[in-house]
Amino acid sequence: MGRYVVRRLLQMIPVFIGATLLIFLMVNVMGDPVAGLCGERACDPATAAQLEKEFGLDKPLWQQYLTYMGKVFTGDFGTAFNGQPVTELMATAFPVTVRLTVVAIFFEIVIGVTLGVVTGLRRGRPVDSGVLLATLVVISVPTFVTGLLLQLLLGIRWQWISPSVRYGTLDELIVPGLVLASVSLAYVTRLTRTSIAENKRSDYVRTAIAKGLPRRRVTTRHLLRNSLIPVVTFIGTDIGALMGGAIVTERIFNIHGVGYQLYQGILRQNTQTVVGFVTVLVLVFLVANLLVDLLYAVLDPRIRYA
Repeated sequence: MGRYVVRRLLQMIPVFIGATLLIFLMVNVMGDPVAGLCGERACDPATAAQLEKEFGLDKPLWQQYLTYMGKVFTGDFGTAFNGQPVTELMATAFPVTVRLTVVAIFFEIVIGVTLGVVTGLRRGRPVDSGVLLATLVVISVPTFVTGLLLQLLLGIRWQWISPSVRYGTLDELIVPGLVLASVSLAYVTRLTRTSIAENKRSDYVRTAIAKGLPRRRVTTRHLLRNSLIPVVTFIGTDIGALMGGAIVTERIFNIHGVGYQLYQGILRQNTQTVVGFVTVLVLVFLVANLLVDLLYAVLDPRIRYA
């Protein structure tokens, strides 16, 4: 296990460098950040040259990247164009988005896996057809439509919730978390259903039933445990996707999280903010994938890492 973890950590290094280099190049060629600093009017040459020198934009792109990466390893993600350190923006944005992601993952696990198990055990019955139809509708409807409808009904018309999130507490994030998790929840339900239905016909399940084991124990200890491996893979990779893809949900409910900061950074061509936040999201993806691989051995004792 130790060798495997070390090997995976070493493999993360080129992946991290390649991902951050690609993002750095894409962000720096998407526009002129100096023009965004000057507002609607174009900067005069002297002011533009001073701003480029102040933010290191007058150096070659490869040198800017090396300087940025050198600072990253010391915990310095640069300074936004408004003079505020990017780490301060992260300190206020990431806790909110992490709570939102936790709520979304909770809905995926509890609702998605539960519905998947129920429909997988009752494949072909009315409850199975109903859930399949409902998940197909959820997948087909865009997230921003679902969010706006729930905000209109629950927040404005019925006034059950606040139309916008003020403090980012868990109770305020229930509806935004459900909106964020809606599509992934539908996929988790379908994935669990398919995996349960396939493993239900396996020899080890029939053998456990023939031995007289209670069906609940067969389902929880044998069937569900082996069926969760593809589900865990999906949820693990979905953690980073939810954090990075929360832009629409956070805009709808006025949540000042990672998605909001990325949107503002892209809108204002604030390269330091965008690259800094995406760098942390890359790390989240890598760590989540490592934890998922380690969790395989917990779910299936036959899996061993050398």
